[in-house]
Amino acid sequence: MKKTKDNVSKISSRNLILIWVLGMAGQLCWNVENQWFNTFIYAKIGPYPWIISGMTACSAAATAFSTFLFGTASDRMGRRRPFIFWGYLLWGLFTVGFGASEFLPTNSIMAAAVAVIAMDAMMSFFGSMGNDAGFNSWTTDITNDRNRGQLGAITAAQPVLATIIGTVGSGLLIETFGYFTFFISMGIFVAIIGLIGVCFMKEGENLVPAKDEKGFWHQFLSVFNFKTFAENRELFWVFMIMTVYFICFNFYFAHIGNYFIYTLGYDEGMAGILQGVGLGLAVLSTIPAIKLINTGKHALAITIGTVSSIIGLLIVAVGGSNVILLIPGIILAGMGYVLILQTTTAWAKNLYPENNRGQFEGVRIVFFVLIPMVVGPSVATAVISRFGIPVVIDGEAGMAPSAILFVLAAVISVLTLIPTWMAVKAKKAKAAE
Repeated sequence: MKKTKDNVSKISSRNLILIWVLGMAGQLCWNVENQWFNTFIYAKIGPYPWIISGMTACSAAATAFSTFLFGTASDRMGRRRPFIFWGYLLWGLFTVGFGASEFLPTNSIMAAAVAVIAMDAMMSFFGSMGNDAGFNSWTTDITNDRNRGQLGAITAAQPVLATIIGTVGSGLLIETFGYFTFFISMGIFVAIIGLIGVCFMKEGENLVPAKDEKGFWHQFLSVFNFKTFAENRELFWVFMIMTVYFICFNFYFAHIGNYFIYTLGYDEGMAGILQGVGLGLAVLSTIPAIKLINTGKHALAITIGTVSSIIGLLIVAVGGSNVILLIPGIILAGMGYVLILQTTTAWAKNLYPENNRGQFEGVRIVFFVLIPMVVGPSVATAVISRFGIPVVIDGEAGMAPSAILFVLAAVISVLTLIPTWMAVKAKKAKAAE
């Protein structure tokens, strides 16, 4: 990191490039999993939302376990690069493997479902090894509380940009070449980027091995000591902000591609373009949020993001296929997502114990990924089964998502303000002490 005259550290140009390149490659691969694996299920196996919720839950569990496991290992070694190298390589190979599941026989729906769920879980396991335990811990190592607003802006913009590229470009690629070729190209891409990126990466200057003398598994389990949260209530409530908001987010996000295609009637390319235009404008909100975050006004940023999400989701719900309403709704919902992801990422990183950053990426994944991706899609499956739109795809009858998912997400998003208030209260109490 470089020092400026006003004593505020800046992230070096080399590290900024690596954050963008490695981060975007990872987010594109996550976008493929979160968006197109779900449309793949409907197109190649059948319109069964229970497969999507099962796949999402198993993927989230694999992600959390992997981040804890390899986060602990990287803390003990005092190195992130080997985990990024092997993680990105295997992540890419298993993405290719998922594409090959297109050729599995579908005469047994259960067997096909188990196969794609297992393949997705393996992809998530190694993806988290490289991206969560390795790359995200490295970004914490090379930044501090004076520049994490900038880091938060980048990490919040990347999923949105990946969604834009992934929905627009991927939709057109799938239409042109099919799912198998698409998954092969994405898998090779993320593996190559990981290999190249590691060649130019340096470990954080202050990163040193942090070994528990009682052994690996004692250190692994020590992060579950609830005294840690009792001593840092502010961090706990920041994690709870993530949990509440992203449960609501996962009500609809896992099904949004199928909503656009099978409920509103758009093809994959047009569905991607609509989302891409809206989210492209939403990402601009990261710029003014940097100042709010760097000056400690996290709660204000989260409040703005929550209100924006609620309004946007309600507009999407009532807008139907009306583009004049649909795009503004996507913009506002996207702004909410960007602001909350940007703010909670920076806020949490400021509070991580210095010698356990890799492990605490695992804790973040529990609140940010595991709980939301188990609860959200499970509730969504029940809602789709009860209130969805009947469809028949290639002779298979099932249910497509309905607009009620967006209404439900908007209503429950209000609860995000409760842990936000509690986090502010804990921050003030700590400052008073």
